[in-house]
Amino acid sequence: RFSEAGQQISQLQPGSQKLPETDGAAHRLQLCCEQPTSCSQTPQWGHGWNYARHSSGREDRQAGTETNEQKLFKIANELLQTEKAYVARLNLLDKVFYAKLIEEARKDTFTMDVVKNIFSNISSIHTFHSQFLLPDLEKRMGEWTSTPRIGDILQKLTPFLKMYAEYVRNFDHAMDLLKQWTDRSPPFKAIILEIQSQEACGSLSLQHHMLEPVQRVPRYEMLLKDYLKKLPQDHIDRRDAEKSLEIIAMAATHSNTAIRKTENLKKLLEIYEMLGEEEDIVNPSNELIKEGHILKLAARNTSAMDRYLFLFNNMLLYCVPKFSLVGQKFTVRTRIGIEGMKVMETYNEDYPHTFQVSGKERTLELQASSEQDKESWIKAFQETIHISLQKNETFKSAFKDVEEISELGKRAPRWIRDNEVTMCMKCKESFNAITRRRHHCRACGYVVCWKCSDYKATLEYEGNKMNKVCKDCFCILTGHIDSEEREGKKKGILEIEAAQFSGNSIMCGFLQYCEKNKPWQKVWCVIPQKEALVLYLYGAPQDVKAQSTIPLLGYLVEDSPRPTDPPVSFRLSQSKSVHSFAAESEELKQRWLKVIRMAVTGEVPKPPEDNHSTEITQEPSSNGV
Repeated sequence: RFSEAGQQISQLQPGSQKLPETDGAAHRLQLCCEQPTSCSQTPQWGHGWNYARHSSGREDRQAGTETNEQKLFKIANELLQTEKAYVARLNLLDKVFYAKLIEEARKDTFTMDVVKNIFSNISSIHTFHSQFLLPDLEKRMGEWTSTPRIGDILQKLTPFLKMYAEYVRNFDHAMDLLKQWTDRSPPFKAIILEIQSQEACGSLSLQHHMLEPVQRVPRYEMLLKDYLKKLPQDHIDRRDAEKSLEIIAMAATHSNTAIRKTENLKKLLEIYEMLGEEEDIVNPSNELIKEGHILKLAARNTSAMDRYLFLFNNMLLYCVPKFSLVGQKFTVRTRIGIEGMKVMETYNEDYPHTFQVSGKERTLELQASSEQDKESWIKAFQETIHISLQKNETFKSAFKDVEEISELGKRAPRWIRDNEVTMCMKCKESFNAITRRRHHCRACGYVVCWKCSDYKATLEYEGNKMNKVCKDCFCILTGHIDSEEREGKKKGILEIEAAQFSGNSIMCGFLQYCEKNKPWQKVWCVIPQKEALVLYLYGAPQDVKAQSTIPLLGYLVEDSPRPTDPPVSFRLSQSKSVHSFAAESEELKQRWLKVIRMAVTGEVPKPPEDNHSTEITQEPSSNGV
């Protein structure tokens, strides 16, 4: 049954699954917990036991104490109950939000790719939990008297938890897309708002519900740790439970960073609602540093007025409390940027504990509730300003990896060959013969488009003559930094350079690639070591952005060519998604398949043993393709 789970998940058809029936399990659980008429039987750790029937006696029950057996049962039951609630959330995401948006996308209101990129592999995760993990937990709790264990269930299913890695990795990108299309498309926004108003949503936003999968795996880890603390050393379930914890803890590491981000995102959503959903602050790059009530001294009569501050890593929101019957509400008076901000203590005989915050937009004289509160605010401001200054000072070196800044313009760079890239190495726009022709930056040697090379600067190695350079080199050589660049831009999920991944990859090389009925094309394929379950597809080895990615977990591998395919081809299929590849030779094909077959099961692949270099530089033949 477990060996077929991955194949069933890969054949998932949207809208075809229903939540399993749970009433029977609830009835069995009730029977399991019924109190017997006698308590004479002693629990035997090698066999099954009923936590109520094997209680420590009437005296313990009257005293309100719990036996170890009862505690173990409660933990297992908590796992079951939280799993039911979790599956209900997954059903809401998969069968309501995702299904409704896909239905609308079929009307060409917006593209289906947008919806799929937002929800990632949520359908596979939903199928896994609703059809495998939850039914097994319900069955086990129904027969707890004879089989008091959960470690064996979790151990058999833990490989599938690695599918969470792709969901977590895509989360930031999903949040960006969700915000972008909510603002851009009224039909998209209307569907989300309509679903959020339903009782099943519990007055929570789609973003809140999408946080659930990120937080679930660490929840398993916490429950298993608690379970093992109560489990006797010689219990039959200890070995399986320890093995399960080891694997789940490894899977949970993928979520740790995302958990911190989602906790911050949750807080941003709360603040967004406090501000009447009018301030655009829900962005993964925004981090809340400190918040709280403060008094603001008026400039003329020095009267103190109640105000509220939200200090972020890049701005300060100066707010006025607003009357509300439900929760705290505020109106933003001023948004002050951290860049150029100064903070200092002030001394006022009539108003103690005062300090001043001065920014480009406004200067505020504030009064804290105590000396300790004042010091706390000043420290928070100073640390935030210091971190911002450090980022600005290191900005020039941050976006130049090929050349040391001190050498830029002093010596001729190595030019990246035209055929090594298919897109501008700065703006990532694809080249074409008419509107996007290739140009070289004379300072760094990158291949860029006309728009990104429309700058000139003096180069020392050319006798200080004016030469065409890219925008980044222009900023460094002239000292001119745009405000947009100063803030820095976060790389998207595809914006990882092919050369960077290829140098630290499990396998990389050229393959022919075909998706659906599109023409075959040559692509540079990379399975990076740090993301061993994802296949990146580039147009060329030096491209700075991938054309697409394929999360390999759960895919079905087919290595028998179809009549219309080249003889050395293979396919990856999941639901309606089919990706076809062709290698130059049968040997190369088998080397790729060896790695991919491990990745689709959730096992981290290793480079082929017979290959000293994981880079496959041979280009596959285009005959018949």
